[in-house]
Amino acid sequence: MRTIIKGGTVITAADTFAADLLLEGGRIAQMGADLPAAGARVVDAGGMLLLPGGIDVHTHLELPFFGTVASDDFYTGQRAAVFGGTTSHIDFAIQHKGESLHQAVENWQHKAQDKAVIDYGLHVAITDLNDTVMAEIPSLVSAGVTTLKLFQAYKGVYQVDDATLFRAMLKAAEAGMLVMVHCENGDVIDFMIRDNVAHGRLATEYHARSHPAWAEAEASLRAIALAGIAGAPLYIVHMTCAESVDQLRYGRARGLPVMGETCPQYLFFTTDNLRQPDGAKYVCSPPVRTAADNDYLWQALSAGHLQVVATDHCPFLFDGTQAIKYEGETTRSPARNSARRLLQNPERHAWH
Repeated sequence: MRTIIKGGTVITAADTFAADLLLEGGRIAQMGADLPAAGARVVDAGGMLLLPGGIDVHTHLELPFFGTVASDDFYTGQRAAVFGGTTSHIDFAIQHKGESLHQAVENWQHKAQDKAVIDYGLHVAITDLNDTVMAEIPSLVSAGVTTLKLFQAYKGVYQVDDATLFRAMLKAAEAGMLVMVHCENGDVIDFMIRDNVAHGRLATEYHARSHPAWAEAEASLRAIALAGIAGAPLYIVHMTCAESVDQLRYGRARGLPVMGETCPQYLFFTTDNLRQPDGAKYVCSPPVRTAADNDYLWQALSAGHLQVVATDHCPFLFDGTQAIKYEGETTRSPARNSARRLLQNPERHAWH
């Protein structure tokens, strides 16, 4: 069936202009002014923006996390994505202890079975890197998985040590894969959490105080250095602050193949939100930072120092039915429906 979208404003990577779009077989067949509508279904897009569907490269649907499970499954999460203009996403298949990487992929494919309504792909997050798993890494590529993720945080759950991270980077480089890293110093954070709890410092704002910016920056530089030694391309997820982005710039200035991502929550929210009566709604890991960090991230995006905005969508209910026994608070934020709407105002930060 032929469909014409008339009267909209088309936004591409290079230009913004008024045009009609002719769709045939699910593809754009023609673009131009006043396209003839005979025999076609007409959609009036007057006053609207026409953009390609967004690709969210960082999501966690139905993620088991500290005694509960993220509240969005592949059906509800993908529906929210579509309403927000996102038409493809990449989720994380988390390896459980003692499990093979291919089993992790199969587990996540099972979660999506009969629920997915848009295209999706998978990264694999490694939490248990023994010799058998190490040998398995290259075979993921033929299964359509070309990215590995490892955590420097969440001590006792997901966190890996430097040797494990480095070994994974070496094997990824050999297989032509990209390594993604959650960069925070998990040992320091674990100490600070325990110290805050021991002294009764349990208010929401102490979530941010127990995850200082320099703990993120130190881990970022460490991951960049290890990737440089291993010769592996590196993608640092959810960068939040000037200190960590400066480490990314340092690595890129020296020719290392490192990339950085930030998320809407780090562009719009601050630690002031954590001090509000509903501050727990703004808790995420890593935490939101300062208004100055918000501005620095916008500038980094504009200058190309940061390469990607993704959501890290991983929502939990706020009705008391999903208590997470970790720092006393939920540690992720929902963003699928609102991300593009928030980011579609480039004039605010001269981000083009």
